[in-house]
Amino acid sequence: MKKKTLKFLHTMASCGMVGALAGHMAVLASGPAETAAEFAAGREIIATLGNYILFPSVGIILVSGLLSFAAHPPFQKARWSIYKLLLGLGVFEGSVALIQTKANYGTKVAAQVVAGTAPLEAYAAGLSKEWALLWALMALCIVNIVLGVWRPRFERRQKAARKEEPKKTETGEEESQPAT
Repeated sequence: MKKKTLKFLHTMASCGMVGALAGHMAVLASGPAETAAEFAAGREIIATLGNYILFPSVGIILVSGLLSFAAHPPFQKARWSIYKLLLGLGVFEGSVALIQTKANYGTKVAAQVVAGTAPLEAYAAGLSKEWALLWALMALCIVNIVLGVWRPRFERRQKAARKEEPKKTETGEEESQPAT
């Protein structure tokens, strides 16, 4: 695949992932459900977002990122891309945890609430953990986006200091050159 195609896939999947996380947050933020049917509908929306948007987006992000890393040798030497790769694996793990444990479990609890075998408050205990996981995933996504756009050098200070040292001319005067 060409680099531009991989970049396009990576960017579009990133948009899908952040959108799915924002949708998940919006459903949770809409407030507590007053009836069992509302609770079940909200949990079904969250499970659908996770299973059909978030999880495929994360898979595309991971595959396109790894292929870009392999296809473009400068990425293999850049520290920012290695950090991005490691953070991407964390995003993958967190997304799987969010989908499998929170979204799908919430759907099961919602079915129990509708059936009358569990009280409506049964899921409230895990809600704070779900919010914490969502915010952590969103923060990791933002850091990955910043690394991909900004692409910092992450050089050691000694190397950076050597680049900024002024050079002496033949007359002994110092000629300052900007670091590149």
